[in-house]
Amino acid sequence: MAAAALFTLILGLAMLAGPGEAEQTPADPAAADRRQMIQGQIEARGISNRAVLDAMTRVPRHLFVPPRERASAYEDRPLPIGFGQTISQPYIVAYMTEALQISRDHRVLEIGTGSGYQGAVLAEIVDKVYSIEIVEPLAREAQQRLQALGYRNVEVRVGDGHRGLPEFAPYDGIVVTAAAQQVPDALVAQLKPGARMVIPIGLPDRTQDLVLVHKQADGTISRRVVLQVRFVPMTKHKSAA
Repeated sequence: MAAAALFTLILGLAMLAGPGEAEQTPADPAAADRRQMIQGQIEARGISNRAVLDAMTRVPRHLFVPPRERASAYEDRPLPIGFGQTISQPYIVAYMTEALQISRDHRVLEIGTGSGYQGAVLAEIVDKVYSIEIVEPLAREAQQRLQALGYRNVEVRVGDGHRGLPEFAPYDGIVVTAAAQQVPDALVAQLKPGARMVIPIGLPDRTQDLVLVHKQADGTISRRVVLQVRFVPMTKHKSAA
């Protein structure tokens, strides 16, 4: 069967299933690859949150990368998805998701939709995901992909991630998948008291600090570096520069 036809078949079958059921479809050729990814790349590095592990076991990562990258979808590295953007290394997705300490009744903001993979992982865990992508074609494709795979609880918006999405704030968690030069005040303001944000801070093409921002119950803010990472830069609309 041609690759395009197989992809269409997988999407069609996935539309019959809700979030968390994609791995159960007979057409899924990558369940074993996902289990190996979880065991060798994620659990082996200390990720233990059961909801995160289960989410990443269920989400078909190979359907969130371009066809030419599909054979590498479960490798231990980021992959290009077009427009100068990447899908993050599986371990980094797991680490950032676990760091949020989110649960089923939560509402989360994602900055940098990309292909929709991180949003799908979040959607397996929480009630609602709002995601912002500045590259309109990526946003449009991600929304279509997520809907086709049955993720009805992810809403993708085109916009500048530095501004967040104040109309649905406050959020129980915010995950930023592109590197900013400093933590945007607007995002901190949109965190619910007690909530966390994880965001890469640093210059493009250099090692960056992954910063965990915690808004305490009384509104005070703590920040600490938890990991060294490399992300594509977080860009602004020209009018916001």
